Amino acid sequence: MVWISRMCYRKYGNFVDNLRLYVRGGSGGMGLPRLGGQGGKGGDVWVVAQKEITLKRVKDKYPQKRFIAGVGTNSSVRALRGQKGEDREVLAPPGITVTNDDGKVLGELNTEGDRVLVARGGRGGSYHSEFLPSKGQTRQIRLDLKLIADLGLVGFPNAGKSSLLTALSHAKPQIASYAFTTLRPEIGKVMYEDHKQISVADLPGLIEGAHMNRGMGHQFLKHVERTRQLLFVVDVCGFQLASKTPFRSAFEAVQLLIKELELYKEDLPCKPAVLVVNKMDLPDAEDKLTELQEQLLNPHEFSHLLPEDMVPKNNMVFRHVVPISAATGFGIAHLKTCIRQSLDEDASMATESLHRDKLQALRGAVPATNTLTWGPTP
Repeated sequence: MVWISRMCYRKYGNFVDNLRLYVRGGSGGMGLPRLGGQGGKGGDVWVVAQKEITLKRVKDKYPQKRFIAGVGTNSSVRALRGQKGEDREVLAPPGITVTNDDGKVLGELNTEGDRVLVARGGRGGSYHSEFLPSKGQTRQIRLDLKLIADLGLVGFPNAGKSSLLTALSHAKPQIASYAFTTLRPEIGKVMYEDHKQISVADLPGLIEGAHMNRGMGHQFLKHVERTRQLLFVVDVCGFQLASKTPFRSAFEAVQLLIKELELYKEDLPCKPAVLVVNKMDLPDAEDKLTELQEQLLNPHEFSHLLPEDMVPKNNMVFRHVVPISAATGFGIAHLKTCIRQSLDEDASMATESLHRDKLQALRGAVPATNTLTWGPTP
């Protein structure tokens, strides 16, 4: 038996996936000229990963969004070396990329306990500075949440991603026969009989031009970056976003999804992926599935169906192509098995690679055996 619990960020109110903060390191302390005393260094500001925290909580708890570290103490007769100012920590959830206003990446928080220094404290006054302290570093920083999940659902609006997660979890998210029903990321957790848990992120639907930030563009694509594998979901009968947009077959939808990922970040389509072909309960679904499978075997032969600039550079090979009907439950059990197999395969490969690296490191640490070199016999 496999069961799924559902965790949704909505329980914290409006979903917050980025936050801009003002941070300032503490000023250093004054030196003592007549005795050569050195002032204490100002405190630093750090961003620290903690699991229980969300950006929404940070925003609510610190509405002014200002974090300032402590000032270093002055040098005195009793203490010629002043004490360092108190550091300030900004708690944030794992899965955060920290950048400055110019977009430069200062660091990433991938697991609980990771730390990123965002503002250094000023130096204490000393002989070299004529005993005058310096001010702490001042910055505007951005905390950008990119969800970490085992699987990220990738698909155009109305492909059935929310319906699929509902079929897996028996939850009741907003589902309708129109685009953009999912506006905030949601995560479902799958637990297997051996207590293995797999997290699946249901993300806002992608549209053509997402790499240029159309629709929910970058809000969607940045979360895809931080999933271990991708779960493509397409309507077997194809889809049309609006009356003024072209109809896309299932094959075209797959290719356009690959291209949007590729244009946003070239290595995204290199992630391991499973293709879910949804709505197999519709008329002629079997014929359309057969057609799709043939097209996926030779995608270059059908590239003329797409605009030239939207043909992916490289073919993407899916580990599994799984036909399902989220509405009737057809194929769901098989899909769960395929998901588990794909993730277990990656885990096994990662373990083997780690063992090889450790063995190589051990071999490198062992000194070579001394050998005797015999000269020619006189």
